[in-house]
Amino acid sequence: MTKAPALLPEGLRDRLPAQAEAASRVTRALVDAMRSHGYGRVSPPLAEFRETLGTDDDRSARDLLRFTDPVSQRTLALRPDITRQVGRIATSLLAKAPRPLRLCYAGQIVKLRASQLRPAREMLQVGAELIGSDSVAAAREIVTVAIEALDAAGIGDVTIDFTLPDAVGLLANGPLPVAADIESLRDELDAKDAGALVRIGAGAYLPLLRATGPFDRAIADLRAFDKAGVLTSRIDALEEIAAPIRGRVNLTLDPTERHGFAYQSWFGFQIFVPGQGDAIGRGGGYAIPVGDSQEEPAVGFSLYPDPLIDDGLGAEDEAERRIFLPLGHDPALASSLRADGWQTVAALTEDEDAKRLGCGFILGPDGPFEA
Repeated sequence: MTKAPALLPEGLRDRLPAQAEAASRVTRALVDAMRSHGYGRVSPPLAEFRETLGTDDDRSARDLLRFTDPVSQRTLALRPDITRQVGRIATSLLAKAPRPLRLCYAGQIVKLRASQLRPAREMLQVGAELIGSDSVAAAREIVTVAIEALDAAGIGDVTIDFTLPDAVGLLANGPLPVAADIESLRDELDAKDAGALVRIGAGAYLPLLRATGPFDRAIADLRAFDKAGVLTSRIDALEEIAAPIRGRVNLTLDPTERHGFAYQSWFGFQIFVPGQGDAIGRGGGYAIPVGDSQEEPAVGFSLYPDPLIDDGLGAEDEAERRIFLPLGHDPALASSLRADGWQTVAALTEDEDAKRLGCGFILGPDGPFEA
């Protein structure tokens, strides 16, 4: 028996009314929370020239789904991430705007390939970028805004896991040099492989494996390990960043975590919620290229709420605000109901059924009544 061809490519899907409405509610709640902190919304295009979304030697270039533009005959790509686009806007169209520049966004992204934890190739990305500073104060603000946006969307019981993307480099180029390639050192630390660290002559790094877990204990272990004081400023900064959100979220630390941190500079964080195997958000400090030889500092975060929406986030009982309008109804009354937030469904024939059409109420001569 011949298998029917798939209606959509692997990793892409249709979002039906209930799920599309839930996604809209969640997006609006997240963006409104960011805008309340002064982050202006931008909306970059879905596709751009390939070179503006990732150079040939850039890790992000591996995520690009490319095609040829029939107009320019140049290679275009669908965006796998919106952060880079926001950086382009900030350093071109908004190059003369006052700094720090606060921008937020929401839109669909498309990956060339899916991961095991994330089988979807198309997903919603919502985020905020503070451009012009990567100071401790800027980092503290961006983490706080992320938490408040999650709260506004009804995403509770959040864990923030901090990391220090440049810590290994600072140590290897300072008090703890190793003979092995630094990338090999990072890989073994990322894998938490104590035996491999010893084999490559990096046994001095073993205490870093213990400086992982609940924030206060892990930060104390990291201070004890950092006898030369190379990481003192980083550790102090993390404690300042964490201060405003203590008691609001669970705080953890993994100073050598690199998964998902392709371009972050001195600090990064991941956002986890129970029941999700992968992080639902990431952020940190980074630099935006300006021309061939300059960079502009920035901090930001991106959220990927699709798995939470699939689990019911943003869902509402549409029937509770959906009213059936029989033939001959009063158009002015129907208009006033819509102005009050009702969804109206007008009958086209006499034999239509309100409940079958998803309506919890019917408009009668004396007003709405339950269907």
